[in-house]
Amino acid sequence: MPVDTRARLGHVELPNPVLAAAGCAGAGRELAQFLDVARVGAITTKSIMSEPRTGNPVPRLAETPSGLLNSIGLQGPGIDAFLQRDLPWLLSRGARVVVSIAGNNVREYADLAIRLSDAAGVTAIEVNLSCPNAEDAGHVFALNPAAAGHVVGAVRANARYDIPVFAKLSPDVTDIVPVASACVSAGADGLCLINTLLGMIIDPVRMRPGLSGTYGGLSGPAIRPVAVRCVWQVHEAFPDVPLIGTGGISTGRDALEFLLAGATMVGIGTEIVHDPAACARIQRELEEELSAMGVDRVADVVGQAHAPRRVAR
Repeated sequence: MPVDTRARLGHVELPNPVLAAAGCAGAGRELAQFLDVARVGAITTKSIMSEPRTGNPVPRLAETPSGLLNSIGLQGPGIDAFLQRDLPWLLSRGARVVVSIAGNNVREYADLAIRLSDAAGVTAIEVNLSCPNAEDAGHVFALNPAAAGHVVGAVRANARYDIPVFAKLSPDVTDIVPVASACVSAGADGLCLINTLLGMIIDPVRMRPGLSGTYGGLSGPAIRPVAVRCVWQVHEAFPDVPLIGTGGISTGRDALEFLLAGATMVGIGTEIVHDPAACARIQRELEEELSAMGVDRVADVVGQAHAPRRVAR
């Protein structure tokens, strides 16, 4: 019998738990020549802001051992162009669309939630909290539980009631659980763990930082153990909250590891850069892993690594 791969994004049912993570899939067009975007659990768009942004100057990408540093700077078309061009295209292809949003202040996040609520076809909203708050000396929302909760509360209050709101959290904190708690208390329907870790490289020839933005977000297999740890800790604290686990997933076995830690879905990011069909491949590999284990449903393995160990007698 085939494995039942259905998963739930809030109250929305997805055909499988494999999502394209924000950033590496753009708005889905780049992937369409390699796979059927309708067969991916959902496409999470690159973070959208109110106005168009050109992003940071080059160089803004750098490879590291088992990872990738990026300092793109939230380049994007802005909400108007997204709603006029990208969202209709995704819907015409039958894709389920999770729209990642970012803002310079709480009001911008709230306004974006309103705009998306007026549009048909938005499956869910992902709140990218790894943005500097222009009204608080540039302090990043994701690093402060109160600030993160304030943003999530504003989005939840202004988003249409039937659109799930997921908060994407940063690992660059001493303890991720208080931030998760603030977001859940503010009305988040689920959480996405994790965003990139802050890192940098230095060019020894120029004796200067290798990225124009000095720092960048580290992604790829190098961060997977950190991401699994964060998913584990948050699932321990909130076992009933849906989690999207993302960070360095390259294979179906990697995806299974996140599910066992407590994720209900997984996001594929950096792997897409060199394998644009990664979502379809990882979905297939995950099904093979579950079949080999004799598991009938994806939902049956979620959080199973937390089950009490049997003591031999």
